[in-house]
Amino acid sequence: MNTKPESDLASPTFPRTMFHGSLNYEQQKKRAKELLKASKNQNQTAREKVQVKLKRFHPRFAKKAINSNAITLADCQLCIAREAGFPSWLQLKAHCDQLKIKQNQINSGHIPELDDVSTLHIRCGSDIKHGLKIAGFKGEFHEFSDPFCQGPIPKGNSRELLKIRADFISDAYGIPSKEIIANQKIAYEKLDKLWDYERVVLWFEHDSYDQLILAFLLNHLSSLVSRPKLEIICVNSVPGVPDFVGLGQLAPEMLIWLWENQRSSITDEQLMMGERIWGALKQETSLDLEKIIETRTPELPLMTNALKRHLKELPSHKNGLGLTQELTLRILADKGPLKGKELFAILMREYEPLPYLGDLMYWYELSQLKKSKIALLHTETTQIPQPWPERLIGITEIGLDLLSGKLNYQDFMPSTKWVGGIKITPNSTKKA
Repeated sequence: MNTKPESDLASPTFPRTMFHGSLNYEQQKKRAKELLKASKNQNQTAREKVQVKLKRFHPRFAKKAINSNAITLADCQLCIAREAGFPSWLQLKAHCDQLKIKQNQINSGHIPELDDVSTLHIRCGSDIKHGLKIAGFKGEFHEFSDPFCQGPIPKGNSRELLKIRADFISDAYGIPSKEIIANQKIAYEKLDKLWDYERVVLWFEHDSYDQLILAFLLNHLSSLVSRPKLEIICVNSVPGVPDFVGLGQLAPEMLIWLWENQRSSITDEQLMMGERIWGALKQETSLDLEKIIETRTPELPLMTNALKRHLKELPSHKNGLGLTQELTLRILADKGPLKGKELFAILMREYEPLPYLGDLMYWYELSQLKKSKIALLHTETTQIPQPWPERLIGITEIGLDLLSGKLNYQDFMPSTKWVGGIKITPNSTKKA
């Protein structure tokens, strides 16, 4: 499991990219040469951009003025390596060489044995299913993708959980109930048949969507009397991917790299922590989750920030908005009217500290703002109704007042909101 120290929740310094992680050594050499050339540029602005990068990534230049004439190719190579997440240029080269070997193996069809048909790979989405197949994995793939980061997580038995979750998902995302129930049957029943496999591997990343599902799965696994071999790949960073968001962005050879370098056995302590977190998520207040956050969950080091982000969806003391709502209104206030798809992209790339929403989940958040008892958003009127991604959306004057804290969203929110087991009702200023 990746144990890179967590950072506080904050919006990204630069717009995120979605690089696939398959570094090419020749391209990196070219980048280093271009950086050196730019450092000697007669244009002062160009030189200053290079110096900012050197100060950020090169320890020798961090705290002193930079003489452009003193910058060497080796300096630029180290800067490129550090930017990509490697301590040295030689380690970047070694990583690129390994990836090239894996690429050649995939292309030739001569891939070393990674797993076998007795392995079950569990992921909270289908984003790596095809990549695993291309990479040569032979085990079965199972998608378990109930978005616990949105909507109610009730106390009670599994039947009550399934019913309440199905009702929410159908209503929020506009998916027919029959389809939801059928998907639930497949997703949940597989978890009761894990003895059919010798090994179960969980593939997860660091956001609240993934981590809350991980907590559920660990809780379920902890209840099993007989278990297969349990392993996990859980990361918040990947070498060569400065803006890592999720496993789905990675090339097949990077999935092999994760398998070989980031896979570990699931411990009893992790199962117990998953059980504790899942129980806390169902509580009617945030107190149990806050206690867990205080310990920084050393058994599951990526869980702390995910739980912090989850609780950010509770009403803020400033204006009663959850963080997703707050960021949405902030983007529209900063940039003016945008199409729904543009708004979602900017949220993910520039404003959201820990991206976790899928598009349907975000359209639901927008619809709740739109249904407010007082108009917070205005949308373009067209002869033919447009889906959310194509609608031009702007913020109203009342929306600006809400954003500034002059109003409280709970006074005119359209309906009850759930953050796990915590119920937020309209016309109430009570905080969980």
